[in-house]
Amino acid sequence: QVQLVESGGGVVQAGGSLRLSCAASRSTFSSYATAWFRQAPGKEREFVAAISWSGTRKYYADSVKGRFTISRDNAKNTVYLQMNSLKPEDTAVYCCAADPWGMGSYNLNEYDYWGQGTQVTVSS
Repeated sequence: QVQLVESGGGVVQAGGSLRLSCAASRSTFSSYATAWFRQAPGKEREFVAAISWSGTRKYYADSVKGRFTISRDNAKNTVYLQMNSLKPEDTAVYCCAADPWGMGSYNLNEYDYWGQGTQVTVSS
């Protein structure tokens, strides 16, 4: 079992930046693909970005490509999401998720472990 804890959310003006962190409770996390998903009020959870266990493969939703960057530091059991040029439509609860078996996926059903999420609010 792996516990995931997100941090770094907050309120920011449009055009601003935030960096989210996802810290894992076990070192085996370094061998897991990890992703960020988000859910806005009244909407379904949607894929944001994913990274393979080694960090060599990265995937992004079209809506964040060029603005968000996913990365990881396996020595710290942590995955990051750097979010730049934020827009009001980025407002959501952001959750990280881990998949022990894959290389990174858009499909939320591939992920076995989930954090509780951190709120990101972008004001116009």
